[in-house]
Amino acid sequence: MEAFFQTYGFLLVYMCLQALLGLSTYLPLMAGQLSLASSGFYAIGGYVAAILSTQVFHTSGAYPIGYLLLETLLAGLLSGVVAVVVGIPALRLRGIYLALATIAMVEILRVVSLNLSITGGAVGIFGIAQPFSSPLGYMWLVGPLLLLVMFFAYRLEGSRIGRAFIALREDELAADAMGINPTYHKVLAFALGAMLAGVVGAISAHFLNTWNARQGTFDVSIAVLAYVLIGGSRSFAGPVLGGMVLTALPEVLRPLKDLRFIVDGLLLMLAAIYLPQGLANPNWLARRKTAPVREKT
Repeated sequence: MEAFFQTYGFLLVYMCLQALLGLSTYLPLMAGQLSLASSGFYAIGGYVAAILSTQVFHTSGAYPIGYLLLETLLAGLLSGVVAVVVGIPALRLRGIYLALATIAMVEILRVVSLNLSITGGAVGIFGIAQPFSSPLGYMWLVGPLLLLVMFFAYRLEGSRIGRAFIALREDELAADAMGINPTYHKVLAFALGAMLAGVVGAISAHFLNTWNARQGTFDVSIAVLAYVLIGGSRSFAGPVLGGMVLTALPEVLRPLKDLRFIVDGLLLMLAAIYLPQGLANPNWLARRKTAPVREKT
């Protein structure tokens, strides 16, 4: 087991982190919000952990796990506060206009981080202390966290709030007519996704040992959105499966060298065409139903 984690441990931990990041995009999408802001909140969480660990919590030896947990808590809270402040005006937009607004937020955060000395500017922050000496230690943290968030998403889907999210996704006007407050529930879904992304960012900063503005870019937003779309956007299992598969795919195709990027793109294109409901759809193996043939009279 130890030898296995020495070889594949980094990839397995990173797959779990990306699955969590996919869930952070799924939560607002559950309420019908096409948000691409997860990478921005991911960057905020990473900077919180990087700044606190390098400039506030000065320790010798192994980094205390208690400090890491405190950083993840603060990262989640700060990301949630920013999400509420940004979300109240931005979530009045719908569809592609909301996506553009969240992209603008991500770009603003990126430019700000490039021009602040506390974030290290374009160079970023290096030498972030690590609480674990091997990927196995991180797996004991990230694995249970992923299961806990999946359980939360599962219970949320069947709860009153989750049903309100789904009602907003299906028809906002009808949901409003039934007494569901669109603004409250949309901001709540947006904030929950932001808090999760911030927590993932804080853990990732320690795991990667460095943090810079490249962690929160438009490219990252598109990659995370692909996790949800390829995995499936109608269930919490979709982002988890999509995040793990799309994270592992480049490593599986590594023997193809430069051709792996072409093959990776082709596989994504085929999945989008032939599996429009996502990999997590239980009926994806079933053949498509053809149009009924009219009987001759």
